[in-house]
Amino acid sequence: MAAWLMIAVEERKRAGDGYDDDPSRHYSWDERVPNAAAVAVGDVIALWDTKTLLGVSVIEAIESGSGIKNVRSCPFCGTANVARRKTMTPDYKCWKCKAEFDEPITTQVQVKTYRSRHEAAWIELRGSIAGGELRQLCEKPGSQLSLRRLRWEDFRERIEKGKTPIPLDILDKTHEVIAGGHRKASVRVRVGQPAFREALLTTFGEVCAFTGPTPAPALEAAHLYSYATTGKHHRGGGLLLRRDVHRLFDLGLIAVNPKTHTLDVAATLAAYPHYAQFHGKPLYVRTTVDHINWLTKHWDMHRPSSQPFS
Repeated sequence: MAAWLMIAVEERKRAGDGYDDDPSRHYSWDERVPNAAAVAVGDVIALWDTKTLLGVSVIEAIESGSGIKNVRSCPFCGTANVARRKTMTPDYKCWKCKAEFDEPITTQVQVKTYRSRHEAAWIELRGSIAGGELRQLCEKPGSQLSLRRLRWEDFRERIEKGKTPIPLDILDKTHEVIAGGHRKASVRVRVGQPAFREALLTTFGEVCAFTGPTPAPALEAAHLYSYATTGKHHRGGGLLLRRDVHRLFDLGLIAVNPKTHTLDVAATLAAYPHYAQFHGKPLYVRTTVDHINWLTKHWDMHRPSSQPFS
């Protein structure tokens, strides 16, 4: 698998360039960032704050769009290789011509934007690897790029065989599901999604269909089919699911056995008791024939040769 180390720091949000990172869920960048177009669905994404590793996941989807970015350049040589200094004055320095100045020239330009979705397989690893060691695990340890290629096998070995070993099997399963074509790389805007969710709340109340009573803010309207393919909200085609469970369902890591109407948790989640406990449990809501028809299609897609949980 291709793997990337990406910088996620608060300064990105405050700079006014349209970045709205939420490390455990999504990450934003634009076409002016080196390697921008090389990042792909199915790649591993490891986020850090320049001091320590935050976590790791697999990219489920990449949304593209357009936006406005503030481009800062040196008033002396015109290059964009300028950086704000935290402790020295003047505040800015050009790393090409070495000029120092109080304010750079700021120009707004339109750029193609990218935003990853990677919540389903997210593994929290905050503090497990220091920044200096992370740099050494990159293909080019001396790189200063925001998006850097990681040596995946070395990085994985460090996580799985460190002082506190953490298995990364869920990343393999997620990558396999995406590579098998069960997820679409393109994501369309879900027109009518708020109304769809409200209708489900009216029908089922504040209940996750898989895990039970859940506060409304944590519930999402889950399509039991590929909305990205159909673009429609089908009758009987939705249930309310807790946010994390929704992602696992989308990836097929949790499915519903259409014969027994019970949850089937993938074997790769056996190491996670919080999710493993739901295997074999019945749904918390009453389903219709339409629900079962859609859940059967989901089952056939993700359990073509049903393997027992272990």
